[in-house]
Amino acid sequence: MDARVILSAFVAVFAAEMADKTQMVGLGLSSKTGKPWSVFVGSVAAYALITAISVLLGAWLGKTLKPEYLRYGGGALFVLMGLLMWTGKI
Repeated sequence: MDARVILSAFVAVFAAEMADKTQMVGLGLSSKTGKPWSVFVGSVAAYALITAISVLLGAWLGKTLKPEYLRYGGGALFVLMGLLMWTGKI
């Protein structure tokens, strides 16, 4: 394991996830149910699963596609998702 990569991933994910929809869902569920530890455990399990899927998919795509294609494809998907959200389609 590479401590620099671990720290880099931690900082990037922490900064990206701060105050996004995931935190709003956790805040809402915790306040609605009154069971913060149950919400915490469920949230951590879901995030661990989605992270494992994305990391495995990224590793596979990294072996099959050129890095430029991943970068441009990811950027295009990000813009597309933003446009779809902006127009209210998702």
